[in-house]
Amino acid sequence: MDKAGKVLIAMSGGVDSSAAALLMKNAGFDCIGVTMKLHDSGCETYSEKACCAASDAEDARGVCVKLGIPYYVFNFAGNFNKDVIENFVHSYEIGETPNPCIECNRHLKFGELYRKAAELGCGVIVTGHYARVEFDNKTNRWLLKKSLNAAKDQSYVLYFLSQEQLAHTRFPLGEFADKTEVRRLAEENGLINAAKHESQDICFIPDGDYAAFIRRYRSADYPEGDFLDINGNILGRHKGVVNYTVGQRKGLGISYSEPLYVLKKSVIDNTVTLGTEREMYSDSLTARDFNWIIEKPTEPIEVTVRTRYHAKEAAATAFPNENGTVTVRFAEPQRAISPGQAVVLYIGDIVAGGGTIC
Repeated sequence: MDKAGKVLIAMSGGVDSSAAALLMKNAGFDCIGVTMKLHDSGCETYSEKACCAASDAEDARGVCVKLGIPYYVFNFAGNFNKDVIENFVHSYEIGETPNPCIECNRHLKFGELYRKAAELGCGVIVTGHYARVEFDNKTNRWLLKKSLNAAKDQSYVLYFLSQEQLAHTRFPLGEFADKTEVRRLAEENGLINAAKHESQDICFIPDGDYAAFIRRYRSADYPEGDFLDINGNILGRHKGVVNYTVGQRKGLGISYSEPLYVLKKSVIDNTVTLGTEREMYSDSLTARDFNWIIEKPTEPIEVTVRTRYHAKEAAATAFPNENGTVTVRFAEPQRAISPGQAVVLYIGDIVAGGGTIC
């Protein structure tokens, strides 16, 4: 990516990516709009609240026509199935709780689409994420920072970005403190999706029933097993480990003196362990596949931590381990730590790094 004047805009069809395209166009860049086709034409219907509804490509095309920039659709359905859906299903099968949006960003937007940008001679890839990229002259490193709009900040789902990727990525919306400003910009410039709803659902699970989706995807069922308490006592029967996530309370079908929640799942012995609210808290975790955006520390560092996308940050100390994992010890115990979810470390508004909870 050596032609900084030519940029590829990842166009989802929503107002955010459209506004990002408008800003780059107005800044004088040579823009190309691109939508990723992630689903085969013969697949099941996708929710209009999801990020990949059928009308989205037409909305993106209409914005590009309005802006006078070229527009393309690239078919990444095979990659999406392999890198996102298969990963999602496998994670549940091994007892974890995955985050498919992170995998889509990692493998599709900043993987396949990033490589496509280089082929097209684009020096920069631009998305509508609410985050910021800055170069730090003191450390000679690119930094990923939180959006100025704290309510919309999406730095959590971008922790995996490398120095090379950050150097060739821009997030124009990270400088906006309020989304109403983004919608106003789009409306004032006549963009057709200025008032479009925000995507909410997992795009390949339109009804939100992920367990039913997994059974359909695998054409298989999952065996019943025992619900256990923390002492190993049998409390009842579960309907298959893929039906449960850590922290879940509803749908357990167990009568008990106080509310019970899913604490952990074991695929090895096909059990689901339940506990009370006070038994859900953990004072530490370990993360694998860790990506440091700041220079990897050699000593423990004080950070704040998110263990879920919209979770409140918690004070903690991060300990880099020799094997590449990172241990996080919280100042106060945290609720429902879920293997498979991402843990992201912050130093102020800077993303220090992140990984997958073991």
